Amino acid sequence: MATPLISPSILSADFARLGEEVRAIDAAGADWIHVDVMDGHFVPNLTIGPGVVKALRPHTSKPFDVHLMIEPVDHFLEAFAATGADIITFHPEAGPHAHRTVQAIKALGKQAGIALNPATPAKMLDYLIDDIDLVLVMSVNPGFGGQSFIHSQLRKIEAVRKMIDKSGRQIFLEVDGGVDLVTAPQCVAAGADVLVAGTATFKGGPDCYAANIAALKGAG
Repeated sequence: MATPLISPSILSADFARLGEEVRAIDAAGADWIHVDVMDGHFVPNLTIGPGVVKALRPHTSKPFDVHLMIEPVDHFLEAFAATGADIITFHPEAGPHAHRTVQAIKALGKQAGIALNPATPAKMLDYLIDDIDLVLVMSVNPGFGGQSFIHSQLRKIEAVRKMIDKSGRQIFLEVDGGVDLVTAPQCVAAGADVLVAGTATFKGGPDCYAANIAALKGAG
């Protein structure tokens, strides 16, 4: 199996020292930085806004993998693009016109991703696959870190992998939720090439980050 990219979710970081945490996971071998944006409306939690992304941007040159769990999503695309997002991923349920949202993200010069909730079928991608840069399969219901992996999503990862391969395009297949040393190899075997890991990256504190990331890469 190929070595996956690791995108630690800063949702599991120490928010009192967020800049230091981003620098620490960068030095520890993170490939991307995953930023979970929640609005307390589309999902039952409230996290960070564009101002925090802007404040963190000088702390790393790694790509900011920004996952927008907000509704309506279109109003915030420009703000997150301007403050440092490299990849902007949204849920098709968060706006009336998913294709238009993809176009708007691309027009801002950013990579566009589609996030699929556990109950959202892979078929949702049928008329988007030719335009997107990333598919994020949620292996938990969005809104909170530390949840258990939903194993039915492995079939969805396999289905999305087939769609990507058939398209002939370079599209990242990312998995988010309950990723650990047990589920990481299952996700990679099913076709994932990017793993979002919050708890599994940040457990044990900064002295453990490099070993945690290396273990996840090795597990893949």
